[in-house]
Amino acid sequence: MIAGIGSDIARIERFVRAVQRHGPRFAQRILGPDEHAVWLEKSQPAAFLAKRFAAKEAFVKALGLGLRQGIQWSDIQVLNDALGKPYFQLSGEAERQIKTAGITASHITLSDEADYAVAFVVLER
Repeated sequence: MIAGIGSDIARIERFVRAVQRHGPRFAQRILGPDEHAVWLEKSQPAAFLAKRFAAKEAFVKALGLGLRQGIQWSDIQVLNDALGKPYFQLSGEAERQIKTAGITASHITLSDEADYAVAFVVLER
């Protein structure tokens, strides 16, 4: 049964400017350690950041909490399996909230085109 859906869109240029202004610290605030390792190797790091940010926003919208209840951006990592399919790796408060809500599965799709990155998330019970 679908427990929640969430979507988000992020302008990639916003992330270009943020990295120029704040350097790698900006990425460290948004990304978990596994994501950060991938980000360091990307040819288009701003698009990667924008997609991860959109995914995390979509996730907390689907959960119905926003960034309340102590969830940190780094508690929600978006990684890719061997075939490139994105999936969530949760820790900390995000993992606790998912268990409390009885969520048993999550689905995510990410895309970017020119200026924007989008994410759509479905959570199941």
